[in-house]
Amino acid sequence: MSDPYLGKEVAGQFRIVEKIGKGGMGAVYRAEQPDMNRYVAIKILHSRYLSRTDLVSRFRREARAMSQLSHPNTARVFLYGQLEDGACYFVMEHLVGRNLAQIVRSEGAIEPARAIRIMIQVCGALEEAHRAGIVHRDLKPENVFITNQGGIRDFPKVLDFGLAKVTERQMRPGSMVLTQQGMVFGTPEFMSPEQAHGKTMDARSDIYSLGVILYELLTGKLPFDAKQPIEYIQLHVNAPPIPLSKRRPDLTFPEGLEDVVMKSLKKDPDDRYASAAEFARALESVLQVEAGETSSISLPTPIPPPPVAEPVRPIEPIRGGRKSGTPWIMLAVGVALALAGAVALIAALSASS
Repeated sequence: MSDPYLGKEVAGQFRIVEKIGKGGMGAVYRAEQPDMNRYVAIKILHSRYLSRTDLVSRFRREARAMSQLSHPNTARVFLYGQLEDGACYFVMEHLVGRNLAQIVRSEGAIEPARAIRIMIQVCGALEEAHRAGIVHRDLKPENVFITNQGGIRDFPKVLDFGLAKVTERQMRPGSMVLTQQGMVFGTPEFMSPEQAHGKTMDARSDIYSLGVILYELLTGKLPFDAKQPIEYIQLHVNAPPIPLSKRRPDLTFPEGLEDVVMKSLKKDPDDRYASAAEFARALESVLQVEAGETSSISLPTPIPPPPVAEPVRPIEPIRGGRKSGTPWIMLAVGVALALAGAVALIAALSASS
């Protein structure tokens, strides 16, 4: 059976050319936008869910929220709408590269500094989303896409904010999808303890999932040994994660990194980092220590400027007011000399007569 959306024009400016992913709730297509000479990705919610007003309103609300996110490490959403058959869709940027799951599968554990830099950028995207009231709820390596942007390598893009979608292509072998009212709730391998309990989640739940992702990037393995999805859920709730140094004793990790990862994986949300920004700062401090810097940089005390000397003022001639006495003295001397000359002249004349 052919896909009815292939070749279809959307919003008068996009033409769907191929399906690139699918899941229980919908599918993702690559589409061309001739006027802009570019490709985009279009996510379409299955038309069979149109009768589920809760799902439709949630899809619409979250697509609108995603369109407001502007962080460069968040996949951009350009447009939201409905097709002729009523199916909801939104148009987002088309990315070229690999997700973190594919990178770990092909390369194994990656160099710590590289992993940290990637995760700091992901934290930036999450911080903006959390401030906007959006909790991802399904963070995993498959939802962090690594691409090149503007010549920058290892540029992550966080996908599916608030949609909590798991595509069949991206599912790990044996993974289980937990649903409530038809919505995907998460993937057991990266699920926070409160998520496993079915409790209300906030930003700190995403931080736990980020900690699991970082753990896998650093070790090539998950923080628990399990075979079945239900085992992962139980371990997230009850068991402490295996320390990095015990998980991979053959590897060397930067000073302080294990403490940072273990804090993000605390069972109690209150014991984790309070925000993605705080998590990012902790990771940055590890890089600083590794580079030989102090985690707290003290600025030198500024040297005070030298005192400004009073300018030398030129002597100006006196105009008005009290005059100097010097001219009068000179006049008196001149008069005295004149009188002395006159007396000498008279004396000379008298002597000659």
